[in-house]
Amino acid sequence: MKKIFILLLMMSLTSGLFSQYTNITISTTNSPEEPSICINPKNLNQVVAGANISSAYYSTNSGLNWTRLNLTNSSWGVWGDPCIIVDTLGAFYFFHLANTTVSPGYWIDRIVCQKSTNAGISYNNPGSYTYFNPPNKQQDKEWAVVDPRNNNIYVTWTQFDVYGTTTQTDSSNILFSKSTDGGLTWVDFGNGQGTAKRINQRGGDCEDVDNTVEGAVPTVGPNGEIYVAWAGPKIRNSQFGIFFDKSTDGGNTWLANDMYVADQPGGWDYMIGGIQRANGLPITCCDISNGPYRGNIYINWTDSAGPADHDVKIVRSTNGGLNWTAPMKVNEDTSNREQFFCWMTVDQKTGYVYICYYDRRNYTGTSVTTDFYMSKSTNGGQTFTSEKISTTGFVPTTGAFFGDYTNITASNGVVRPIWARLDGTALSVMTAIIGTPTGITEPVTTAPTDYKLEQNFPNPFNPSTTIIYSVPKNSYVTLKVYDMLGREVADLVNENKEAGVYNFDFNGKDLSSGIYLYKLTAGDFTSTKKMMLNK
Repeated sequence: MKKIFILLLMMSLTSGLFSQYTNITISTTNSPEEPSICINPKNLNQVVAGANISSAYYSTNSGLNWTRLNLTNSSWGVWGDPCIIVDTLGAFYFFHLANTTVSPGYWIDRIVCQKSTNAGISYNNPGSYTYFNPPNKQQDKEWAVVDPRNNNIYVTWTQFDVYGTTTQTDSSNILFSKSTDGGLTWVDFGNGQGTAKRINQRGGDCEDVDNTVEGAVPTVGPNGEIYVAWAGPKIRNSQFGIFFDKSTDGGNTWLANDMYVADQPGGWDYMIGGIQRANGLPITCCDISNGPYRGNIYINWTDSAGPADHDVKIVRSTNGGLNWTAPMKVNEDTSNREQFFCWMTVDQKTGYVYICYYDRRNYTGTSVTTDFYMSKSTNGGQTFTSEKISTTGFVPTTGAFFGDYTNITASNGVVRPIWARLDGTALSVMTAIIGTPTGITEPVTTAPTDYKLEQNFPNPFNPSTTIIYSVPKNSYVTLKVYDMLGREVADLVNENKEAGVYNFDFNGKDLSSGIYLYKLTAGDFTSTKKMMLNK
């Protein structure tokens, strides 16, 4: 009987192996795609997101429920490329492109910053802009970061002399701007440079393809260093490549020459079956936690391993960008299938590295059915483990535009990825509940629709962890913990429960290190998950 019990428990674990996280639909309004998301590290219940072109969202219960607003109150217009960040005072910022009706002005003529001091409920009007360089230059694909040491905001993006032109004398370059007053104004660098500084030496063309320099995502180091990488033109080994630059004086000066970090086989602009437009633009992050890998710099991108086979890659530097590891494949599958649209973040409490991406490893032949995956490293990017975080796959079509990126945010073990999916002809933006901050006992205002048992957080744990479960109607609930021999070691819940979402703080101080199983029974519903106590 004991062997049968263990077998049933393991079968239950296996059945949920690839879909253990609750998926939340953030919105289906206005065909949302190209999303961004950010957790406030000082209040993990506050999560703000955005989607192309003008959708803004906020949650007050760590992403379980969302409210949408249409961000149309900037005089310079809103034209996509949403980037959400939060500063050390808890103010959120929504960066986006412009489409102004104000004269003088024109399509994507500036990078706009709108600020929210009430956790994303509203934004200032019209906000500010980082740079304006008439009469024709376009500003595109911005990203921003906050330096927690001084609350400075740093922004990098691509400037086109003339967007989309094939004229050889027109070029694309990487620009940098900074604000020292919470996004109200942007620093003038003097010497005729205005509020933006070109940081690259080798420019690209303006066609918005592989020879264009794009994908500049800044990050900050432990001592205020600013790091940024981008994808650029073909210059070495007949390959396109990833370039890197850094500043150690707040962005005033940069490297004399762009550093070539790695080849990018196939370039950053490529085609994916069922996707209207795809890219492998890089993301740069630095570990500024107090963990053992503090100071590590990571650059993450996708490139081609062969026909219809793109992989997620990463390199890291442990000495401020002077040297880099060889590119390592993050998705450990051997399926020769597509992985694309990746994004990376570092949890600055734990130092863990998280990378999310679309993945087709579970399907064969010409299928374009797509899942969403997350890879995690707890050892400074040396190795990764991957898991499917979307509940079900979806089938994209080239008639639906997915934008240019996904996104992910993490703080103190609470992780919120964000991605777009297509169901029939309807686009939606989704998140997954990975880790939940303590203090949320009944985070939703309406009863849940299904019985659910969430993955415990944190996991591994020592000695305490939180277990969350949902009950859609009045039910008698039991929640018990077993060791791997099937012996009951803790009886946590054994009572009638009304409809709601509940959490239970389990303390394993009297147990030895090892793997344990926790089992929820409610009515006819049974679910079992695995957790690890690591003393």
